[in-house]
Amino acid sequence: MNKEKQSLCVSKRKWAATTPAPAVAGKSTNNVMESNHQNDNKKIVPIAIPGIHDKFYRYLTSLLKDFSSPLILDMGAGHGYLVKKLHDDGYKVQAAELFPEYYYFDKVPCTRADLTKPLPFADQSFDVLIAVEVMEHITSHASLFNEAYRILKPGGLLLFTTPNILSLKSRFRFLFTGFFYSFSPLDTKRNDGLQHLASLTIDQYGYYALSSGFSDFAVTFDKKQSTSLWLTAFIPLMWLYCKITGHPYPIHNRLAYLTGRVLFVKLKKTSAP
Repeated sequence: MNKEKQSLCVSKRKWAATTPAPAVAGKSTNNVMESNHQNDNKKIVPIAIPGIHDKFYRYLTSLLKDFSSPLILDMGAGHGYLVKKLHDDGYKVQAAELFPEYYYFDKVPCTRADLTKPLPFADQSFDVLIAVEVMEHITSHASLFNEAYRILKPGGLLLFTTPNILSLKSRFRFLFTGFFYSFSPLDTKRNDGLQHLASLTIDQYGYYALSSGFSDFAVTFDKKQSTSLWLTAFIPLMWLYCKITGHPYPIHNRLAYLTGRVLFVKLKKTSAP
């Protein structure tokens, strides 16, 4: 993280607080997130599937090499895990969180912000925006992408992660339960922002992003799912079905999409607004 002491923190925990009925995360993920938010000792721990933040950090820093002294905004800083790592490594970073009381890294201040509304930042303020395991917690994606485009400098990047509902494991889970990977029934009595609301496909994320003006829509994954790898035996049947029905097979059925666990998405702002 950076040596600056500015920071705005927009937490996935609370972006969903503006919606009446957030969706619950997958069983293991949700338990991790709940236990991390009930953090009486104020430990700076990641709020997501174990290991995602560290894998994303390696992905992020590989892209930061193309910038000279970039200013980074963590949109969904949680306790401040990534903000701390970036700051400790000498990067300039700010944080954003709807409930700053859950943000614990005192070397980079946290300012209240809400991703479902206009963000409190000036046009072209940042070089890189990051949102780790946030997109599934909100519903106003068009607004978020428009705001992200506005506050990014030309040439800036928006990087985010989210569960891959297109994996074969996710598709079979939906076939038999009606719920995608990392999604569970909604609890209408909960409004804590920890539930998973939005199960969007890569095609839908691409639509929102490109409609907002972004380009260079690129997708990679944190790892391959072993269950999905076993299920690749069904790929010939999937191809045949698409052939017979006339559906475009490549859009959602590339091998990486069928076997990846968590999406790492990169968007670039190539021109001034």
